[in-house]
Amino acid sequence: MWAELPQALEALDAHPDVRAVLLTGQGKNFCAGIDFSALAGVVRVLDAGCPGRARERLLRDIQRWQASLTALERCRWPVIAAIDGACIGAGVDMITACDIRYCTESAYFCVKEVDLAITADMGTLQRLPGIVGDGAARELALTARRLGASEALALRLVSAVHPDAVALRIAAARTAAAIAARSPLAVAGTKRVLLHSRDHTVADGLEFVAAYNSALLPSADLQEVFRAVSAREQPRFAKL
Repeated sequence: MWAELPQALEALDAHPDVRAVLLTGQGKNFCAGIDFSALAGVVRVLDAGCPGRARERLLRDIQRWQASLTALERCRWPVIAAIDGACIGAGVDMITACDIRYCTESAYFCVKEVDLAITADMGTLQRLPGIVGDGAARELALTARRLGASEALALRLVSAVHPDAVALRIAAARTAAAIAARSPLAVAGTKRVLLHSRDHTVADGLEFVAAYNSALLPSADLQEVFRAVSAREQPRFAKL
């Protein structure tokens, strides 16, 4: 998965027909957390051979895992996470790198790492505070308690809760279609500017978007909006 996820996102990013990405789990859970056999493998590596080389290898592995999930942010198209069942550990790392999150009433979330004697290292501690607030993120990460769908909605971890998996898929697909109907230049630019603004000051963010729009605002998409409004039609945008 760590190798194939960024490859899939890179392919979706480059595909001319793609305007939004829907991420969901196969089966009854979105993500049940870490594979304990993989964790045991990490311990064996650290116990064998040169300690310095073992830890340098672990550093590279962690960075590779981080990059795999960061690929969700680097994809120019908005990524919608549709979450059913358990979303534990790495699952929370994954969804916090997505742009929009929906879940079912039976979904639940857990920042599980402290229960496994691990400091979460694939994005939750960096991204979750900006989504739910610093205090809530600290409490969830330090206690590893289970968070139900209704509380996730109250904390704004998810934007909506749906009764079951079918309703969830329909709603997520509807949102993806609504995004896909907009200007691809504007959609990709909005995601890029939001990510930049999250990691910079307001002044830096304003300067960035000013430069961005100075470069890209005069576009065929803008002309198409004017044409469609005048003709009272839905705009039709070209592929990127």
